[in-house]
Amino acid sequence: MGWLKIFVVVVFMWGLLIPNTHQLGSYETQIIVQLRKHLEYPVQMDVLENYNGDFCNLSSTLSMSIICQNNSVTELKIKGDKLVKVNEFHGVAVPNNTLSEHFSIESFVTTLTRLSSLKVLTLVSLGIWGPLPVKIHRLSLLEVLDMSSNFLFGSVPVEMSTMVKLHTLAFDGNFFNETLPDWLGSLPNIAILSMKNNRLKGQFPRSISKITSLTDIVLSHNALSGELPDLSALSNLHLLDLRENHLDSELPTLPQGLTTILLSSNAFSGEVPEEYGKLNQLQHLDLSNNALTGMPPVDLFSLPSVSYLNLAFNVLSGSLPEHLICGSELGFVDISDNRLLGMVPSCLNASSDKRIVKVSGNCLSVDTQYQHSESYCKQASLAKKQTTGKEIAILVGVVGGALILVVFLAVVLLFFCRRSQHTRHDVDRYMFPKVVQDNVQPNISAELLANARIISQAAALGSQGAPSYRVFSMEELEEVTEKFDKSVLLGEGSIGKIYKGKLENGTYVAVRELAVYRRCTRWNFKLRMDLLSKFRHPHLVSLLGHCIDGPVQDDSTIHRLFLVYEFIPCGNFRARLSETTPGKVLKWSDRLAILIDVAKAVHFLHTGVIPPSFGNSLKTDSILLDEHQIAKLSDFGMSILMEESEKVEAKGDGCNSWHRRTKEDDVYNFGFILLESLVGPFFSGKGETFLLNEMASFGSQDGRRKIVDPAVLTTSSQESLSIVISITNKCISPESQSRPSFEDVLWNLQYAAQVQATADTDQRSDATSLS
Repeated sequence: MGWLKIFVVVVFMWGLLIPNTHQLGSYETQIIVQLRKHLEYPVQMDVLENYNGDFCNLSSTLSMSIICQNNSVTELKIKGDKLVKVNEFHGVAVPNNTLSEHFSIESFVTTLTRLSSLKVLTLVSLGIWGPLPVKIHRLSLLEVLDMSSNFLFGSVPVEMSTMVKLHTLAFDGNFFNETLPDWLGSLPNIAILSMKNNRLKGQFPRSISKITSLTDIVLSHNALSGELPDLSALSNLHLLDLRENHLDSELPTLPQGLTTILLSSNAFSGEVPEEYGKLNQLQHLDLSNNALTGMPPVDLFSLPSVSYLNLAFNVLSGSLPEHLICGSELGFVDISDNRLLGMVPSCLNASSDKRIVKVSGNCLSVDTQYQHSESYCKQASLAKKQTTGKEIAILVGVVGGALILVVFLAVVLLFFCRRSQHTRHDVDRYMFPKVVQDNVQPNISAELLANARIISQAAALGSQGAPSYRVFSMEELEEVTEKFDKSVLLGEGSIGKIYKGKLENGTYVAVRELAVYRRCTRWNFKLRMDLLSKFRHPHLVSLLGHCIDGPVQDDSTIHRLFLVYEFIPCGNFRARLSETTPGKVLKWSDRLAILIDVAKAVHFLHTGVIPPSFGNSLKTDSILLDEHQIAKLSDFGMSILMEESEKVEAKGDGCNSWHRRTKEDDVYNFGFILLESLVGPFFSGKGETFLLNEMASFGSQDGRRKIVDPAVLTTSSQESLSIVISITNKCISPESQSRPSFEDVLWNLQYAAQVQATADTDQRSDATSLS
């Protein structure tokens, strides 16, 4: 009887518990339903529409996942398809990009925080917009928070410093535009900090240098400035990615456990610390596009694990040791565009099959890649020393100059007051520049003149040691081209004829004749030519000068313009891709080397000059090859000079619409260069629509065999080929804002080349062992 009473009591208590358990499940179910409504019913959550079961039992997909423990949601992952496709965001809804103007991030986060047991929260590419509400900190159990690729702006709430269980914090691809939070040091368990592609500004917080739990710091593509502090205390750090910021200190001390260091495209100065040669775990090091000086530590090249080493576009000087030792894993080295002298060490021999090595743009004793004269590098080093010695004198001079300027302006003001009493004829005579500006839009001329003078350090370095630019006379060009005889005609394109010529000193040149429209004056074109003449880079065809045919008055319109370029003797990339003669067919590694050269040139045009040059006529027949198979881009900057007359007339822009072209246009056109490199001219000749339709074929091995050039298939590794196919797909995306930057394109190509070099080495080793 006693047992019966106990049984009745147990059944009764169990009956009381059932409603409570169902109520809890119903409560969180309703929260999920409300969240779906807040997010305006994304297709990724459509599975919930007619689902009557327990949400915790739903099968996880790549787009959505709900994980529960003890009848509570602990993991919620939703990955949408609203990619960030705008460069600027002003805090209001953007049609077809963000959620609608009715969306309230406050209400959304309020609802979200009711899932109080959440440990993992991923809300990616959902169009969520607004400042992140402070109440997000109520999710105190969160270990992973990923809200990447949305439209969050403002600052990261300081209240989040109480979320002490956070392990991963990812806000990539948003619009946060305040300083990087200094309270991150309050998160004792944070391991992954990723906020790349935002608008973060200010200094790198020193508090981060004390978070010993960090393994990944990814803050690239922001506007961080100032000093990068000593990070040696971060003993668990493996990845440091601070590319494309404005950090301008010397390189700091770094922890021994790092495997990847990406610090390119900043303004770091000084020498590369010797301690970097002791980072034995290091695999990837990218310090390119900075202002680093001195000799790089020789131990960098022999690190046991290093496979990728990029020191290009700095001011490194001195001579590398003849017996430099390279690590066995080193597959890619780029020391191009520095001030290095002497011989190339044997382990960096560019003709070696073991690794890819880029050494152009130095003063090295090598004839396989473009080099400056030895005096160029010595003068650059001397100029740097002199500049350091003059800094104090310049500072004093600025103060004194300011006083002189005040006096000078007073004199000028008095002068013009007196001149205003003279006749109108005299005014026209002495104020001629203003008369010229009145013939075009006044602000255009002033802007162009300023732009032509504001050239970044990268452009200034590229112009040193190059042939001087000059103005040719028509008589000179007629003599050079035998009066433009048909026998020296190289070809005729959409923008004019090209002739081969020979200067008095025996130098061969290419002379391009351009027919120009009448909306720009001679004076305006001179400004444009001054800008274009500063575009100097080892992988750009050098512009040696120009000649304007027509009246000599500055306010007169011009009809013909001649551009004089260096002559590149070995044809264009398209012709080489068409080559079928054994021994002349370009194998995959050769194509990658050419593509890397061109990507470097375009990256320079986009980031190395101010204003940047977009719309650069990127085609395979605009890529010329010299006798060493070094690629040089021609026809760059034509958008600065040439515009369709219909567009000019319709917009009333005069000659100022060239700067409206975007870098995404160049990325798209380069995507088709990549595509032609993959499939060859035969398929590429069938047109853009055909190629876009055939891109789906790259997804399978059978599809690749059907369309990829056999010369590529037989000389490429699958991994290297897949890397290039992937970046090609991104480049030719119909959504311009989804296309990668040229830095990303270049990085992928260099990585593909490294992978291919490793595969080629392994293949030769296998062949040797079999023989």
